[in-house]
Amino acid sequence: MKISEKIYKNVFMVVAFSSLIFLTGIVLVLFIEGLPAFSVTGILSFIFGKSWYPTSTPPEFGIMPLISASFVVSVGAMLFAIPVGIGSALYIHEIAGEKQKMFLKPIIELLGAIPSIIFGFFGMVIVAPLVQKVFNLSTGQCAFTGALILGVMAIPVVCSIAEDALSVVPKSFREASFALGANRWQTLLKVIIPAAGSGISTAIVLGISRVMGETMTVLLVTGGAAQIPNSIFSPVRPMTSTIAAEMGEAAVGGVHFHALFAIGLVLFMITLVLNMIAEYIGRKYRVKLGLDV
Repeated sequence: MKISEKIYKNVFMVVAFSSLIFLTGIVLVLFIEGLPAFSVTGILSFIFGKSWYPTSTPPEFGIMPLISASFVVSVGAMLFAIPVGIGSALYIHEIAGEKQKMFLKPIIELLGAIPSIIFGFFGMVIVAPLVQKVFNLSTGQCAFTGALILGVMAIPVVCSIAEDALSVVPKSFREASFALGANRWQTLLKVIIPAAGSGISTAIVLGISRVMGETMTVLLVTGGAAQIPNSIFSPVRPMTSTIAAEMGEAAVGGVHFHALFAIGLVLFMITLVLNMIAEYIGRKYRVKLGLDV
């Protein structure tokens, strides 16, 4: 092997392993800074506690209101993003003409490139007052508004991955279905979607991970109330917005500081599990085409 080839090989190897190094560093920091909070409050009390009052005397560090808020907002977002995202992918790949594809795909990709703070401003200024007026609420900054905005943000993720999954399904599947007398809709519903089911499932799970980790949008539009929501229209404070809102006020090295890192650790574990589920689905149930695709 030539010297230049060895250099290229080593450079690319370093680049390939750099992401692993960064991930390891992030995980180590989360554990080092987050574990002291568990020693003070206890893991179960921290996760299942119903009160988050870090500045009270004595302080209370129960993140169940934050976890439930993240869950409500994420589920609400995916109830909107899944049908719209998958429907968009099906239309773009299976129905739209070439001119429509050339127009729709860049628009959806552009939607995914908009910074989250822009979505947050739009939700706070336009959507929240509209929700308040339509549903006659005391405030429009609530879980519903956050779910609606996050749902829009998740559409590009769901649509892009689902469209990639549909592109993997070979034309022979469609041709065989048409040859047996099925029409376009029967082929779409009973052949194409099941064949691309693993990729579509992966798109859904990764979409959930996307909305679970969003910060600035939920900080601006969900109301910031650290309470267990009793309805979709309740003001809430998800885990990510709590970290963003309070980290600047927490004394470095204090219990509050470590508790915020502990929230980050819990959030990291949740998103890690979601991504592992996506990977498992993709490997176990992907379409068999002679080779695993």
